[in-house]
Amino acid sequence: MKRKGSGVLSLVSFLAIFLLLIGCAPDRPESTDDGSGSNTSEESSEKPSELTIWANDEDKHLEAIENMAVDFEEQEGIKVNVVAKSMLDQLQELSLAGPEGNGPDVFLQAHDQIGNIVAQGLAAPLDLTEEEVMGYSDAARNAVTYQYDNETNYYGVPYAIETYGIFYNKDIVDNAPETIDDLKTLLEEKTNADEDQFGFLMKPNDLYFAYPFIKNYGGYIFGGETGEYDTSDIGLNNEGAVEGGKLFSTLFGKGLIPTSTTVDVVDGLFTAGQVGAVINGPWSIEGYKEQLGDSLGFAPFPQINDKPSSTLVGVKTWLVSYYSEHKDWAKELAVFITNEENQKYYFDTAGELPTNTNALEAIEDPIYSSFAEQIQYGVPMPSTPQMSQVWEPANNALQFIAEGKAVQSVLDEAVEQIETNIQASGSTE
Repeated sequence: MKRKGSGVLSLVSFLAIFLLLIGCAPDRPESTDDGSGSNTSEESSEKPSELTIWANDEDKHLEAIENMAVDFEEQEGIKVNVVAKSMLDQLQELSLAGPEGNGPDVFLQAHDQIGNIVAQGLAAPLDLTEEEVMGYSDAARNAVTYQYDNETNYYGVPYAIETYGIFYNKDIVDNAPETIDDLKTLLEEKTNADEDQFGFLMKPNDLYFAYPFIKNYGGYIFGGETGEYDTSDIGLNNEGAVEGGKLFSTLFGKGLIPTSTTVDVVDGLFTAGQVGAVINGPWSIEGYKEQLGDSLGFAPFPQINDKPSSTLVGVKTWLVSYYSEHKDWAKELAVFITNEENQKYYFDTAGELPTNTNALEAIEDPIYSSFAEQIQYGVPMPSTPQMSQVWEPANNALQFIAEGKAVQSVLDEAVEQIETNIQASGSTE
């Protein structure tokens, strides 16, 4: 395969933009139902002369996609127009350009936006065969599965996956913490808050990073299966969530992690060599390596409740525009650029973790391979629109817990607020 170039979700929820669009799905062109649950236009299966893909406007990402587009053209005889467009702008522009026939065939988003995207009528369900999906990890397949109008379909082809774990400074930490007790011992023995030195440091009010404390004791965000959420069933204040909240609270207080800790404080002190360990994802590797060099280590999230920690997983995915006149070939393009060979190339070029299990397991870099180990225990972030109503109440509750408030009452209030928010948003299913 030819290559012209050399050979991170971050997880960002673009909720402020998308919530403005929910409930105002654009008019859809007439289509036919092929009986598989996928709406396709009559000319969808006809081989087009060209396809258009909207890629993110990052240099390394673009380099990889452009080279893979050339390979696809050589293989299929279809020219691929790669358009650089920020993920932040793609949905809003697609809602305007799609109905006019000026949008892409394939576009790019984080999986946790699938619920919003489907509600807006912007993406087509994909008829992916078992052979086409068998190479992707379970977490990746689950992340792009979504139930809409009582039908469950794939709505994306996953191409990059990320989660988080423990970065540590080998000059401070002799052995990577394997359990939460190890992490607490590190915090207690290596912390001198008066001198801004900490064994372990994390932002208190962040459900994303704190989720293993809740999940590993039996708490959860929404009931139901991944992609088929029961948003009336919120498990953030059940017995397990309360138990996890109590454990979480023990990391904060006098002489431990300050409850005013921010992301900037965490990163600043860690890269300055004043913190033993922090929680973060693969998007921070480059910056951390630049500052700490060979002193930087990484380990999966420490075990909680005597079992591997269930961290939240984010998946970047290629989606086929509902307005594409060549949905079948658009799907073929998305499958092609996420096959095993291209996933390995994409990792080498752009440094994002593959969704293909063989490509993921082939990574030799010790930090990235540890991320791959953690992914197998990951839980995809809920992709339902109601998730947007969870973050603020849950984050506020974690802040109160870190400050020593009663865990059960704080979580009860948070769940009540989430339920009120969902009702008020009109996004109940």
